[in-house]
Amino acid sequence: MTEPADHTYATRFRIPRRMWDAYGTAAARTGVDRSADLVDHVRNFIRQHGSEQELAELAAAEQELADRRARKGGRPRKGPAA
Repeated sequence: MTEPADHTYATRFRIPRRMWDAYGTAAARTGVDRSADLVDHVRNFIRQHGSEQELAELAAAEQELADRRARKGGRPRKGPAA
């Protein structure tokens, strides 16, 4: 099922619970957002290994994210407000 253009796609993947939990605690300890880290990994993987079409899809996805952030007032803060 394709999500509407104004929603971020939510996907499921299989990972051992212990691994996911360890990733979460390690990410929290180092100040890393798990979701952002996974998106960065996917982005970098496509940049390294993507075909011309996949790189074009990445560029379109990056534009979609930029447009969404512009409508919502920018990227959320990484830490507590001062």
